[in-house]
Amino acid sequence: AGLLSFEMGSLDQEQMRVAVLSTRNDLLSMEMVYQGNLNTTPVRMAELFKEAIRRNAAAIILAHNHPSGCVEPSSDDLRLTEKAIAAGELLSIRVLDHLVIGRGGKYYSIRESCAEMWD
Repeated sequence: AGLLSFEMGSLDQEQMRVAVLSTRNDLLSMEMVYQGNLNTTPVRMAELFKEAIRRNAAAIILAHNHPSGCVEPSSDDLRLTEKAIAAGELLSIRVLDHLVIGRGGKYYSIRESCAEMWD
């Protein structure tokens, strides 16, 4: 969250980024996979995992911003997280978290708040 909060917290359009990680959770790359309008970003699972597959990564972290500044995840955010976890299991690529970035360094970790999704 610290890596992304400064830049993504001030964006006026929603973006989805994927941190691609090695087996030791070292950052291999940071990919911007979507940029939406004021409050929506369409997401395909294939795009979320494309670079992780290409780099033979072990894990990813999803992150997107809410231009409104509110860090509370929407029901769509939670559904996307569930789908990504399931897709990652099929691909043997762990989804470590999904972060919602707001303004002023605020963020919401879906994993911290909804750990049952990962059970």
